[in-house]
Order: sequence, then structure tokens, then C-alpha cells
Amino acid sequence: MSQETIVDLCRNALRSLGAALIIGVSLLSGATAQSGDPIRIGMSLALTGAGASPAKVINTALEIWRDDINAKSGLLGRPIELVIYDDQSTPANVPNIYTKLIAVDKVDLLLGPYGTNFVAPAMPTIIDNNKLTISFTAIGINDKFHYPKYFSMVSTGPEGVDSFSIGFFDMAAAQLPKPQTVAIIAADAEFAQSAADGARRQIKKHGFNLVYDQSYPPSATDFAPVVRAVQATNPDILYIGAYPPDNVGIIRAANEIGFKPKMMGGAMIGMLVTPIKVQLGPIANGLITGENFAAASVKQISGAADFLKRYGERAVAAHIDPLGFAWGPFAYSAGQVLEQAVAATNSLDHDKLAEYMHKASFKTVSGDFSFGKDGEWSTSRMFWTQVQNAQPNNLEQFRDGSAQPIVWPLEAKTGTLIYPYEKARQK
Repeated sequence: MSQETIVDLCRNALRSLGAALIIGVSLLSGATAQSGDPIRIGMSLALTGAGASPAKVINTALEIWRDDINAKSGLLGRPIELVIYDDQSTPANVPNIYTKLIAVDKVDLLLGPYGTNFVAPAMPTIIDNNKLTISFTAIGINDKFHYPKYFSMVSTGPEGVDSFSIGFFDMAAAQLPKPQTVAIIAADAEFAQSAADGARRQIKKHGFNLVYDQSYPPSATDFAPVVRAVQATNPDILYIGAYPPDNVGIIRAANEIGFKPKMMGGAMIGMLVTPIKVQLGPIANGLITGENFAAASVKQISGAADFLKRYGERAVAAHIDPLGFAWGPFAYSAGQVLEQAVAATNSLDHDKLAEYMHKASFKTVSGDFSFGKDGEWSTSRMFWTQVQNAQPNNLEQFRDGSAQPIVWPLEAKTGTLIYPYEKARQK
């Protein structure tokens, strides 16, 4: 073997050794990319009790986000760990949970809680400890606290609770001839009453005549007397502020009595719950509902379809809402907001994160948005949908929005409002 050949072989061996070292370092880097202590994100969720249905959707969506981040490189090279305590749907349990998360568990970041009744009691603890949080579906929290490190994922924006009535009455005012009289029924509970307050402002704005305005106890189960009392005033429009169980009771009572105003709907939380919509089927035809995230909007939002497909696969195994439109995208998006803020600031400092979040724009599976001064979305977004041609026991018609098209606002419409309500009932 010549000296030249030996030299060439040595050079090739060195090249191979160098390549192997590079590959080895790369593999080692990948293996240790998440070798640091986990970034712990804490929250309370109502995993049992009356709030369990939406809270379990939120929990599942966050687990998908966590797994997506950990399948990549984590955050700041560290894996994500969720620390979630069940508040048992009892607001009084929430302050102690957030105290434990902050003082005992020493979590790095906070999310939640779930809704208005749970976020409000958590705020003093969060404020006293100078922490940042992103709530999921709370309404108008910072109207009272004005806390710069509070952010909300619900898309009511600067319109606040009025967004649950603006589109409804804008559509009513556009009908020819214009309807004249309105009845309001609402549960005697915080969200429903706030929605009814917003409806009263819209009624005054459009010059409608309020002929009936009553509340009912949250414990009510027989809604026939409630609906008969409304029917006696013969209103053109019925606006409803209702939670899931009474949502079903009101719709069934109206169907049985044959009550057919020209428009019917409003802030009906039950119509966001897939099993309820499937159960009601054609009985819900004609109903108009305000939604922050509608099935018919999925194709308009980048990444939404992929997330919802993966959510649906987990939902079947978890025996929870199979579609999860109302809560799932916003929970996953809260994680996306944290991910972007932490990556952009290269920090877990709550002051730095809040400063960034007030200035940045976010692309999420809930849509593109930015936060305003009070931590709400800077632009309101509410879709108004109408149940049309719904068939009995058919889940798929609600998955693609074909039985619940968007009828307002104009730029998002996927269907045309059927007016009056009786006409939609005949289809």
C-alpha cells in the first residue's frame, strides 16, 4: 500500500469520525433538549360538579397543547407539566387552590380558572402575588380589577357582555316590517343577568318595546308556566339568557305549547353543548344563538380543523363533548399565547410576559387577535348562528355547521336567517 493511499485512508477516517461526532452531538442535544426541570403551569378547573362538562373539554385541549410542545423542544428547552386541581365547581374553593399553586407548588405560570364565577374569587390571590393569568371564558373580570396581568380568551372584546345581544337585535331591526315588541326571560344568575342587561340596552337603542322582563330561579325545572306567561304578552321577539338544563326546558316547553314568536334565542349556553343540540334536533330549528366559536367558522381559521380533529379523537376515549367548539379551541389557544410570549421574551417573568402580550398579535386555532388594555381581545368577535333543518340524533350535521350556519355578521355568513321563527319550524 503506497504512502499516498495510507494518507487518503486516514483523511477519510478523520472525516467519518468528524461526521460521527457531529451526529452524536446532535443526538445528544435532542435527547437533552428537555432535560431541565419542567415548566409547571397551574390552574383550577371544575372537573366535577355542574361545571365539569366544559372544564373537561378545556383540560383535554390543554393536554393536547402540552403534548404538542413536548413533542418538539418544550419551552426554553424544558418540558411542560400541567398542575391542575379540581375546584369541584365551587367558587369558594378557588382562592385556596391558587394560593397553593403559588406558595406551595411554586408553579412557573398560571392559567384559568374556567368561567366568571370562578375567576372573580381567584383574582385577589393572583393580584396579591403579582402573577399573570389567562382565563378561559370569564366575562368582564377587569371591569372591576383593572389588573394589567389579567388576560381573557373569550372573544367578547370591548363590547363585553353586550356582544351576547348586539348581533341578535341588529338582525331583528333589519327585518321588514320591523318587529316591535320584546320579552326577556333569564336565569337569576350572574352571566344570564348580565346578558339580559345587555339586551335591555340593545332594546332601547333600536327602539323596541319591552313588554315582558322576568327572571326565574336556577333551580327551576318546569318551564311551561314561564313560557305561558311570555306567550300571554304576544311578543314579536323572545330573548333568553339560560344555562344548559333550563335551556333544554325552555325550548321543550315552547315546542309543546306551540309558542312561535318572530325571533327566539339569545345567550343560550346549552346550545353550545353538542349532546344537547343532538338531543334536541328539530325541536331547536329556528333558534338563534350567540357563539364565540362556531362550527361553520372552522374553515376560516388556520389550524382549527387539525386541532379539532385531534381533539375529537381524544374526546371519544374521554367520553366528553365530541366536538368541543365552545371551549376547546380557546383553551388550546391560551397555551399558544403562553408559548409565543415565553419564546419571544425568553423568560418566565410575569411582568415581561404581560408587557409583551399587551403589544403582540397572536395566531391561534381560535383565530388571529391581540389583547386590549384590559386584557380582553382588542376586537370583539361573536358569531350568531341559527339552527336550520336539523334532523333527529345526527351529530355530523353540527360538526360541519350545515345545520347551524352563521347568519351574522355579514362578513362571516355561511347561511341566511330564516325569518320569522315559524317559517324555520316548518322546514
